[in-house]
Amino acid sequence: MQSSLSRPADRYSPLYFLASLGAGGLVVTFFMYLYFWVQHPAQAVPVFEDIAAAFNTGGLAQQAAIAVAMIGIAFFAVLNIKSLIWNLRQYSAYRGTDAYRQLTATNAHSQVLAMPLALAMSVNVGFMLGLVFVPQLWSIVEYLFPFAMIAFGAIGVLAFRQLADFLGRVLTKGGVFDVTAHNSFAQLLPGFALSMVAVGFAAPAAMSVNPVTVGISLIGSVFFATTSLIYLVIAAITGFNSMLHYGTAKEAGPTLMIIAPIMTVLGITTLRQDHGMHTTFGAPTNDVETMLFLTTLFSVQIVFLMLGMLVLRRQGYFRQFLFGTDNSAGAYALVCPGVGTSVLIQFWLNKGLVGAGMVAKFGATYWAIAAVAVALQLAMIWLVLHLNRRHFGHTAIKRAVPAE
Repeated sequence: MQSSLSRPADRYSPLYFLASLGAGGLVVTFFMYLYFWVQHPAQAVPVFEDIAAAFNTGGLAQQAAIAVAMIGIAFFAVLNIKSLIWNLRQYSAYRGTDAYRQLTATNAHSQVLAMPLALAMSVNVGFMLGLVFVPQLWSIVEYLFPFAMIAFGAIGVLAFRQLADFLGRVLTKGGVFDVTAHNSFAQLLPGFALSMVAVGFAAPAAMSVNPVTVGISLIGSVFFATTSLIYLVIAAITGFNSMLHYGTAKEAGPTLMIIAPIMTVLGITTLRQDHGMHTTFGAPTNDVETMLFLTTLFSVQIVFLMLGMLVLRRQGYFRQFLFGTDNSAGAYALVCPGVGTSVLIQFWLNKGLVGAGMVAKFGATYWAIAAVAVALQLAMIWLVLHLNRRHFGHTAIKRAVPAE
């Protein structure tokens, strides 16, 4: 008979919220197929009617892409929501344990911000499900935007309360923050959570035609994005300083690449804000400037992806936590960089290179670049399913290592 702790996931960590986040990110990668490959002239995003029309009139290749996109969105949306519900239940029970009290007495206290991060992603997933599968949704969408902003505002408040508990402890009691254990980018997680709230809050700016709605969306998203950037800069500088002194904490190695999805999220936030300012308030936009902006973000991604891969390979992270005998909930952090880079490549290609006239849409160069995004997407699908088998499947017992 198997023991009650027969799975690594039975030793709960708030970082398991990243399993939900990763599945939600894959929903976004499939939505990119529809966003960039299906015409939607009447509104900023494709809706059910656009997708149905494209499927009925398009060629076999477009029909296949639409079918794959819709199946992928549905499958990973279910996985996202299922994982979120499991995490919320586990976290509720976890808060009453000694393990939680020990967690909140260490640097790892900030891991609880994985909850609002996953919640914000799931709200985004819900909106994409509505766009893709609900007929006539766009006829009532203006009534939905206020509720969406209320939801993201509530998640933002939750994030601030959790962050206040963490910062209130470490900034008022000397010596409780271990600088020697700050040798990773794990402390960027709160900034990541705030950036996810920002991108969700910015959605009405890109899609609404109501000036009040757009204005509130702009103000709210700027606030959360700015707060995110302040926290990210401080945490990154202090974390890198600690890494230079003590080396990178092995299990937290994937956090070196957390900059990649953050660049994607903040980049989409900015694009949404720019669109709202242009269409609603008449602010000018420039396609070449957009291309350079996205190229800058993509360059930052590449730098930190190379840095992260260098450290992970030299530390033997993959041999130990992906293919070896140890398991770490933090391994789910590997999904975010791949998903974030795949999504940003799609924006860089379509809004940047195509928008600036450098690449012809649907030409050979276009598909060569798009293939890189799709390859990353496929790799992350494999990674999510692989990690789910390792952490949630009843297989041979493997030692679970607590994340720092």
